[in-house]
Formats: sequence, structure tokens, C-alpha cells
Amino acid sequence: MRNPHTSLSLNSKQYPESELANFCLSKLASSFLQPWEHNLYNFILQWISDKGFVKVKTSGSTGKPKEIKLSKKAMAASAKLTGGFLKLQKGNKALLCLPVDFIAGKMMIIRAFVLGLDLVPVEPSGNPLKGINEGFDFAAMTPLQVFNIMNEKNRIDKLNKIENLIIGGGEISPELESKLAPLNNNIFHTYGMTETITHIALRKINGKNKDEGFMAMKNVWFEQDERDCLIIHAPHISNEKTITNDIVKLKSKTEFEFIGRYDNVINSGGIKIIPEIIEKKLRAFIDQRLFIYGKSDEKLGQKIVLVIEGKPDNQIETIFENIPFSKFEKPR
Repeated sequence: MRNPHTSLSLNSKQYPESELANFCLSKLASSFLQPWEHNLYNFILQWISDKGFVKVKTSGSTGKPKEIKLSKKAMAASAKLTGGFLKLQKGNKALLCLPVDFIAGKMMIIRAFVLGLDLVPVEPSGNPLKGINEGFDFAAMTPLQVFNIMNEKNRIDKLNKIENLIIGGGEISPELESKLAPLNNNIFHTYGMTETITHIALRKINGKNKDEGFMAMKNVWFEQDERDCLIIHAPHISNEKTITNDIVKLKSKTEFEFIGRYDNVINSGGIKIIPEIIEKKLRAFIDQRLFIYGKSDEKLGQKIVLVIEGKPDNQIETIFENIPFSKFEKPR
């Protein structure tokens, strides 16, 4: 089946199908091209080719990382869902600041093709808005990129100039979320993976209508397996369900709260402990970066160990007294 989405607007210039391939090939022939630009133009050529699929590498959310094929038809359907949810319009300006090597960057390009967005590509970096003062209707970033922007001067003004910002690829810390809460634009934490063609659920994290859980996108619904891990039904992508390793609290068929990764579960004396739950409790009392892991123990099998970045603190036991640990959660 022929791909109907083959014209693209780049930096306010429209390239019809008849010109786009030659434009990309001329760019790729340049000896001054940066690696990120090489990936950009190569993927554009891949998208407008006659092949009906795109090869991508999974991240490991559903098992060991592997290479899979995603149909262009399903990718276009995913782009339309995002456009509908965020009410994006043809001609809206979209910032591409993610690496095109990964699915999130690829999907920003596809959304521009499918929705008729004006794509503004910049070099992926830890602070993609550095030196940029213009506004955008839509952008996607990682938590690290947003964290770095929030540590910059005039950070609120810069982020407020992005009408719709989606943040994905990792957890958003409570501290960062609280800093983003007062902003006047629309900021969403996304849930998804390569297998689901990026996000299939979003959680609004600022403004008056903040969400506690992730809300499914249109025509997506959920269930759980015997491990309490999320099962995703997304017929616009596949007729088969996607079984994840993400432990969730299922609030309804279309809403869930993320709890932690099944891969990270610690078995301590026969009791299964989810480290993300303990970490969340600790972060309310400890400012430094930290993580919980299971260390081999002759008696317990695994014991819960807390690692804190920084100098040793003799007051840690006192701090522990104020943290609402369950009987088995206290780090040893």
C-alpha cells in the first residue's frame, strides 16, 4: 500500500514528495553534515520509501531488547491519535530535539508528515532550548532535558512558550514535577515503549486538571496479568496484546498508576519488595540522589540496601524514624 504521507514542512519551507528526496540526498552529500542531521535525512528517506515498515530496536520494557518491524500504517495511526489528543493543527510548529536513532525521535518526524506540522529540528542535547527563544506548539523531551532547562535563567518563560510538551523516556522526579506544576501550558508525562509506537497513555502534570494516573489514549484499554503487570490492548497498532514488565495499580480499563518494574522486584526472606515504592518514600525526606537495590544475603536471599549520593550522614537512622516504612521495607 502506498504511503500517503510523503510531503514535509521543514523550518517553514514545504517540500512536496517530488522535491523531498532530492533535498535529503543533497544534504547527505555534504561533508559538513553533523551526525544528528545525517540520521534525520536518512530517516526521512526511509519514511518516504516504498517499504511498508520501519525497523526499530526495543528498549526492554516487554523483555530483552531486540529489533522489530513497525508498519508505517500503524505509525501514522499513532501520530493521528497524538494529534487528536493535543488538538494539533496543520501548520503548527513542532520542535524535534530528540535523537532520531530512537522511536521517540522518529515519531516526531512522522507526526510532522501525518499532521502537516512545521518541523524545526535542532541538535539533540541536554538543554535543547539553549539559545532558542521562539515558541512552539508542540515538543517532546526527556526528563533530563526538562530538568536542565529548569535550572536555566528565564526557564519558566522558555517552557511556557511550548504550548504542548510531552515528557517521556523515564520517570519524572517529584521535585521536577512540583517545579512544572505552576506552568501555564499543557505538560504531559507519557507512558509507552517502542512496541506501542511511543505513548499510549498520558498523565497531565501541571495546571488545575492534573492527573494522578495515566489515562489511555482513544481506543486503548488495559488489564493486568498474574504478576500485576500491565497488559496493553492497542488495536490501531496490533491485534495482539502487549504484555509489559511494569507493575501497576489498575484503576479502570483506561487508567492506571505506575508502581515499578517487575525486573527490579527484591525477594527478601520470601517477601517481594518493589524498590520504587521505597524510593518514593525516601525522596520526601532525603534531598540527595538515591536508589534501592537488592544485595545478596545468606539469610534473606536478598536484603534491601539504600545507596545515597554524597557524604555519609550520621543522621540517617533518625531520618528513618520519620519515614512510614512497612515492616519489611526499611533498608538494612
